[in-house]
Amino acid sequence: MAPAGAAAERGLKRLVWQKLKSSIFDDCKKEEEWKIIVLDDYTTKLLSLCCKMTDLLEEGITVVENIYKNREPVPHMKAIYFITPTKKSVDGLIDDFISKSSRRYKAAYVYFTDSCPDNLFNKMKSACSKSIRRCKEISISFFPYESRVFTLNVPDAFYRCYSPILEKTKDKDSVMEVMAEQIVTLCATLEENPGVRYKSKPLDNASKLAQLVEKGLENYYKTDETSQIKAKTHSQLLIIDRGFDPISTVLHELTFQAMAYDLLPIENDTYKYKTDGPTGKEKEAILEEDDELWVQIRHKHIADVIEEIPKLLKEISSKRKATEGKLTLSGLAQLMKKMPHFRKQITRQVVHLNIAEDCMSKFKPNVERLCKTEQDLALGTDAEGQKVKDPMRVLFPVLLNKSHDNHDKIRAILLYIFSTNGTTQENLDKLIQNVQIESDSDMIRNWEYLGVPVLSSTASQQCKQPRRDRSSEETFQLSRWTPVMKDIMEDAIENKLDSKEWPYCSQCPPTWNGSGAVSARQKPKASYHDERKSSARLIIFVIGGITYSEMRSAYEVSQAYKSCEVIIDVPSGWKRDSAFLLMTLPTFKPLKTLSFSIFQVLLIF
Repeated sequence: MAPAGAAAERGLKRLVWQKLKSSIFDDCKKEEEWKIIVLDDYTTKLLSLCCKMTDLLEEGITVVENIYKNREPVPHMKAIYFITPTKKSVDGLIDDFISKSSRRYKAAYVYFTDSCPDNLFNKMKSACSKSIRRCKEISISFFPYESRVFTLNVPDAFYRCYSPILEKTKDKDSVMEVMAEQIVTLCATLEENPGVRYKSKPLDNASKLAQLVEKGLENYYKTDETSQIKAKTHSQLLIIDRGFDPISTVLHELTFQAMAYDLLPIENDTYKYKTDGPTGKEKEAILEEDDELWVQIRHKHIADVIEEIPKLLKEISSKRKATEGKLTLSGLAQLMKKMPHFRKQITRQVVHLNIAEDCMSKFKPNVERLCKTEQDLALGTDAEGQKVKDPMRVLFPVLLNKSHDNHDKIRAILLYIFSTNGTTQENLDKLIQNVQIESDSDMIRNWEYLGVPVLSSTASQQCKQPRRDRSSEETFQLSRWTPVMKDIMEDAIENKLDSKEWPYCSQCPPTWNGSGAVSARQKPKASYHDERKSSARLIIFVIGGITYSEMRSAYEVSQAYKSCEVIIDVPSGWKRDSAFLLMTLPTFKPLKTLSFSIFQVLLIF
C-alpha cells in the first residue's frame, strides 16, 4: 500500500480513510482478532491511495487478497469483503462460500462501495447468507487521488458525453447518471448537501448533469437514516461544460508539474531516469504526495524550481558535512541515525533536478519560442501590453518553423481560432493544407462538439466573457495567461457569479443568496463572510476535465482565501498527462495527449 503522506493529512485522502475506518474496520473490529481483507481492483486502488499497510495492521488486518485470484483457504479466520456491487465481485464472494465444507473463510463481513442491485443482492442472499455477518453499503464511488484531487470511476466519460454519434442516445444518458451518482457519494463523504448550480452555456450537458445530481442528493439524504444532514448545507456545487475556456487546454504551462506531464513520458505518475549518464542504470520515481519536496515545488514556475533545487542540495550537503565533522562516538551514532534521512532527501532532490533538466532540454530548442506566440494569441496583447493587431502574423512564423511538430502547430492554430472567436471555412482549409495536417484536421474541427466556435459562422452564439484585472500581479513573460477557472473560483467565493448565467437547480443556501444576509432563524454567531469561510464548500465539476494550470489555480485560490481547500477530479480511463483531447471521427477517441489533465475542482472554504 502506498503511504498517504504528511502532505495529505488534512485533505480528501484523510476524509476517505476516516470514513472507511468508521464504516468498515470499526464496525467489525474486536480486540485481538485478526482478519483478512478481500478486495477487487477498484477497492485495491482506493485503499492504496488513502492508507498504508501499517494502517491496516492497526485495524487487525494481516493479509490483503484479490477476490479475482486463486487464494489459499483460511477457514479459521474471518474475512472483510470490501468490493464493488458488480456481478464479477459478487460471484467471487459466492464462490468463497459455495458450500460449508469448501468455504475459504470462517465468516464474511461484506461492504459494498455503492448500492447493490436487487438481483445481485438476492443472488448473494440465497447462496451464502448464513456465512455473512454484516452487509452494508458505504457510498464511496470515487478515488482520492491527491489531498485535493479525486477521480470518478467512469471510463470514456469524455467520449460518451461529447461524441456526436452518441448524442441523444441511452449511452450518453447512462454515463450522465453514473457521474451524478458518484458526485453524490463525494458530497456524502464530505457530509455536504450543496446548492447545485450550472453554467448555462455553451451546451446543455451541465444543466442535465446538475439536475441529476440534485435529484441524487435529495434521494440520498432522504434514505440515509444515519446522516444528520437533511436540509441544504452552506455549500455550492458548480457544474460546467469544458468549452467554457478552451484556451487553457492548449497553452504550454511552465509550472513544474504541468510541464513535466506535458513534455516528459511520465506514465502512471512514474518518472524514469538515469543518474550516471545515458549508459547508467535506469531508475524509477513515483510522483506522489508522500514526497514533500514534490508537494512543495509542483506548482512553482520552472525557473524557480531550477534555482531552488540546487540550493536545497547544497543545504543538505552542508548539514551532512557538519554532522560528519563530529568524530565522537555520540556524533557517529547521530550520523548513522541521520544517514537514511539524508539519503532519502538527496535522492528526491536528484529526481526532481533530473525532471527539471529534462523539461528544460525539451523547452529550450522549441517550446520557448512557441510560448511567446501562444501567450500573445491567448491574451491578445504582447509582453509590453501592446494589442496584437494581426493574429495571423503572430501565428505564421510557428507554422513555417520546421522544428515544431504537427501537434504543436495544431495547438497554435487552435489558439488563433479561439482568440478570434472562430475563423472562416476558407481560412481554416488554407491553414490545414499549408501545414499539411489534413489527416489530423478533426483535432481542430471537433472542438465544435464542445460548443467552441471553430468557424466564424457559429461565433455569434458566444461572446467573450469579461476578465478580472490582473495587471498588478507579477508574472513571467511566458506565463501571463490566467485560466478563466480562477476568475470563476474567486467570483464564486466573493458571491459575484451572475444568477442568470449560473442558475440554481435548487433553493439557494442562505449564505449564498447574494444579499449578504443570513436567515433570522440562524444564530448570528459570526459575520456573513466569516460563517461562509468557516463552514461552506465550493465544489466545481467540469464535464470533460480541467488542465494543470486550472488545478494550480485552485491551490492558489485555496492559499489566498486561507481556509479554502481544493479537490480536483481525474476521470477514470484518462492518462494524467493528457492535454486537450485530440479527437477524430468516427470513433471520436483521443489520438494523442499533450498537457491537458482531466481534472475537476472542489473548493472548500
